[in-house]
Amino acid sequence: MTDTRWRPVKRTRTFEDVLAQIERRIAEDGLTAGDRLPPERQLAEQLGVGRSSVREAMRVLETLGVVSSQVGRGPDAGAVLTSRPDTALTDLLRLHLGLASLELREVIDTRLMIERWAADRAARNRADTSVLTASLAAMGSAVSAEEFVEHDTAFHCAIAEVSGNRLIAAIMRSLRDSMRRHAVEAVDRLGDTSVLRADHERIVAAIAGGDPDEAARAVTDHLAHAYPSLFPPA
Repeated sequence: MTDTRWRPVKRTRTFEDVLAQIERRIAEDGLTAGDRLPPERQLAEQLGVGRSSVREAMRVLETLGVVSSQVGRGPDAGAVLTSRPDTALTDLLRLHLGLASLELREVIDTRLMIERWAADRAARNRADTSVLTASLAAMGSAVSAEEFVEHDTAFHCAIAEVSGNRLIAAIMRSLRDSMRRHAVEAVDRLGDTSVLRADHERIVAAIAGGDPDEAARAVTDHLAHAYPSLFPPA
């Protein structure tokens, strides 16, 4: 039986209309991560388009990290909605950093603006800092720069998470993942991570104490310690 909620596409740029209808159905049906879209053939029939248009739309969605295409039959057929739409942004930022079309300073400046806001909001909400404390403890036992950065990334992404804004959290994950190599190099250059860990303790205390101004200042000072060449003395 034909599902009448899919509307035949009549415009020239067919795959864009396919994308628009998939977006509409996701919103109207309340689909979430793990839910499955109809198989390619079924979508093409219900939309009144060729399978190539559906395939092109799915490629775009997969590139954006919205769906994960899987080969299957029956109930296992059809692309699955994913929970990490920030993956494409991570890849894009990493590529632009590698091509030098973005400078590290620009990424750090963006991170500073985002993280100052997130720390401020988390402090105003007196957010739960248990995840931050656990990441801080793990940093203390790290035996390499790579391991330290892994837990440091978890710490800073957790600040964005506890701010309560999911988009800010997704952007923060993308920023941190894209500059992982630069972060490891920064820790290697610094050598002693005690200053960074002290900064983290200060951030946690400010958030737990409900002091948004101090939380924002602590984030700024922390990034200045991690990337001194990007924060010259006033």
